[in-house]
Amino acid sequence: MGATGDVATSKKKSLVLNAFVMMCSGHQSPGLWRHPDDESWRFNEVSHWVELAKLLEEAKFHGIFIADVLGGYDVYSNSLDPAKVSGAQWPVNEPLSVIAAMAAATESIGFGVTASTTYEQPYQFARRLSTVDHLSKGRCVMSLQIVTSYLDSAARNLGLTEQPKHDDRYAQAEEYLKVIYKLVESSWRDDAVKLDRQAGIYTQPDLVRPINHQGKFFTVPGPHICQPSPQRTPLLLQAGTSRAGRQFAAQHAEAIFVSAHAPEVCAQSIAEVRDLARNQFGRDPANIKVLALVTPIVGRTEEEAQAKLADYRRYASHEGALALFGGWTGIDLAKYGDDEELRQVESNAVRSTVEGYARFSPGTSKWTKHTIAEHVSIGGNGPLFVGTPEQVADGLETWVNEADVDGFNFAYALFPQSFRDIVELLIPELRRRGLFWDDYAVPGGTYRENFYRKPGQTGPLDEHVASSYRWRAGVPPEQHVIQD
Repeated sequence: MGATGDVATSKKKSLVLNAFVMMCSGHQSPGLWRHPDDESWRFNEVSHWVELAKLLEEAKFHGIFIADVLGGYDVYSNSLDPAKVSGAQWPVNEPLSVIAAMAAATESIGFGVTASTTYEQPYQFARRLSTVDHLSKGRCVMSLQIVTSYLDSAARNLGLTEQPKHDDRYAQAEEYLKVIYKLVESSWRDDAVKLDRQAGIYTQPDLVRPINHQGKFFTVPGPHICQPSPQRTPLLLQAGTSRAGRQFAAQHAEAIFVSAHAPEVCAQSIAEVRDLARNQFGRDPANIKVLALVTPIVGRTEEEAQAKLADYRRYASHEGALALFGGWTGIDLAKYGDDEELRQVESNAVRSTVEGYARFSPGTSKWTKHTIAEHVSIGGNGPLFVGTPEQVADGLETWVNEADVDGFNFAYALFPQSFRDIVELLIPELRRRGLFWDDYAVPGGTYRENFYRKPGQTGPLDEHVASSYRWRAGVPPEQHVIQD
């Protein structure tokens, strides 16, 4: 990173900042569990997650997003062994289970989890969401990332021979969300629960009703098994900016997670989503917050930061990185020689993927599979920001200015030391620049209230499609029609 100093901005955004983690060792930096200062291997311990939640709430982070996969990374070498040996997102635990413990130890920070619209039934997932939203007092984020799944290994373990086609998965996700909206917004009236001890009425029967959904992918009679939770529909986060993904995000997403090597890679997709949201769905584009994946490595001096990076690279696993790359892209780089220039191989998919990396790293003269591994081994598919707090803050501002992002999901190299460095060194610099708040907008509030900085905004905004499903207090059953 170059010279320090504030980057001029026409309008300062107050950034949305989240931690990006996974219930495994290393997550985006395979092999770093070997580092003497890393504790990511403690992911089986509840205290591990409670300590992180307390640390980040003290720093006023918006949330903690726990990623997930349902299968192992077995594309590279046509084997799961590289992931097993390196600990590349293997083993990995189910993320929703630990949120209640983190929520009990905190008051304001939110929690997002990834779930698959391809493999989990919406009725069951709606129940799990509502339960966590109740237990966290409205601090749950539906980080399905409104995700469609990408690993064939997951499909095989869940009764399919291969994953559904890309656009079919988005069609299924569209219906999936419709079922979620019907269950959590339409099957119970806001005031259905009476708790009338004198009359002996817990729930007024005519204020709870079936949804009788019959679609191409799902048949769900309902009603929802849980009473309305604080947010009803948790805040909706989506990952993916393909053509189908952009259309989906423009209608449904309140936040979008992007991972790219440089801001210019995703700037056009972000602009297109905002245009679609405005022109096709009547939404204010500013209400869709885009969060970019970055891995900051911060030092008090540039030399200290670079020394940290050099130290981390000693522990990074290239085999683990190639396993992750294979899962993300479907490309098995084990088929190519150690010194083979990947920009000259026959496969169009390999050439175009590698050229995407090379375009934003012009100082690298030759791209072999080991070059790819070096780039992916720390921070995964997002950029590394290495430097002083001023230099890293400059890099973040560049992304805000050039890609129009609204915040960042911070991945780690070392757990939890990377987050401690962010809290101690980077957050004060962001506050000095007016880029991060001093406290939660609504202390003790729901995630959505703090996300939009609007007290009382517990449910989706009126402009959001989910809001149109809401069965509001006082509305007679015959006057609220459940949308098809």
